[in-house]
Amino acid sequence: MYFLNLKGLLLFHACLFLLVFGSDAICSDQYDEARRAMVKAIEADVRETSFYIDKKSLDPRVMSVMGTVDRHKFVPPSEQSWAYANRPLPIGHGQTISQPYIVALMTDLISADPGDRVLEIGTGSGYQAAVLAEMGAQVFTIEIIEPLAKKASKRLADLGYNQVKTRQGDGYYGWEEEAPFDAIVVTAAADHVPPPLIRQLKPGGVMVIPVGSRFFVQQLVLVSKDSAGSITSRQMLPVRFVPLTGDH
Repeated sequence: MYFLNLKGLLLFHACLFLLVFGSDAICSDQYDEARRAMVKAIEADVRETSFYIDKKSLDPRVMSVMGTVDRHKFVPPSEQSWAYANRPLPIGHGQTISQPYIVALMTDLISADPGDRVLEIGTGSGYQAAVLAEMGAQVFTIEIIEPLAKKASKRLADLGYNQVKTRQGDGYYGWEEEAPFDAIVVTAAADHVPPPLIRQLKPGGVMVIPVGSRFFVQQLVLVSKDSAGSITSRQMLPVRFVPLTGDH
């Protein structure tokens, strides 16, 4: 939980009051400070997990974006006091918004360049899609839970993320009519890498996906397809994600 001091608490609650009336300009300094603290927490986690991920820092572009996107706009009002804590938060329907460190790491691992076509499986609140969009990617995101899909679609549109295309459906099967993709980000755990997603990955592309049972520690896996279409994979980090759901 992120509390600076009594002054910070009073300012935060004043911000909530002002947000009800459609203005958050006065709150920007408080949110900026919270985002900076979140970025420092991400940097600390990167150092602590460097043995697994084989790096001591993430792409500066990723860290800049993490310090820019308004995470408080992607969590329910009841969770806004925790919005910039380096932890997952509930968003309803048994789902969560991922820990900021994990969002940053997955974004770093796919190395998205401006203009890349990125498929996201599991829109959730839309936060990861917003981060990818801020990286300059053209984002295609699928959410299986209809109420979440509708809310995320509206939220992303309201925030001006016009390069994000949303869809309600079973992400296991990907988005064939928009394939191939330069990168795929899966934000729910599967017990195997879905073959449709491998087929929809462009040669030279990468996918990051948590693999494992919902009842055990999973592994964040980086899947790469070379120019000849051959697949290699590497386990990056022990993680815990909600399960990928659907009829498969």
